[in-house]
Amino acid sequence: MKVIQDSISVNTSDSMDIVNVAGQITTWLQEIGARNGTLTVFCRHTTAGLTINEAESGLLQDIVSRLSKLVPPGAGYQHNRVDSNAHSHIMTSLVGSSQSIPVEDGRLSLGTWQKPLLVECDGPRSRTLSLTFMGTCQDEN
Repeated sequence: MKVIQDSISVNTSDSMDIVNVAGQITTWLQEIGARNGTLTVFCRHTTAGLTINEAESGLLQDIVSRLSKLVPPGAGYQHNRVDSNAHSHIMTSLVGSSQSIPVEDGRLSLGTWQKPLLVECDGPRSRTLSLTFMGTCQDEN
């Protein structure tokens, strides 16, 4: 069994954005020769998070719209005395910062429509995701 750690960068394109990171993660799993185990994906930021859901464009718009209505900017947040992004921090607290995903035969073992999604709440920015794979690799007997 091996433990392999690395990171990937993800660029977001709007103040609120959702980016499907399955392709980047799958490429990394192939590069390290992952076979079977568990992948932990952790977002290193307090205004962006991770979820697993369907990547259909209408649903992504619905998620952004609902988060914006639940936690609107400029609603008298105490943190805005320091920085005007309290709503972004609160949204990220609702989304979460990490996901554990099973890996089987070198692939993310997800349901038919499930994808790992970076949820940007204070962009556009370049975001860093930490990847930790624990399991067996192709070079092991």
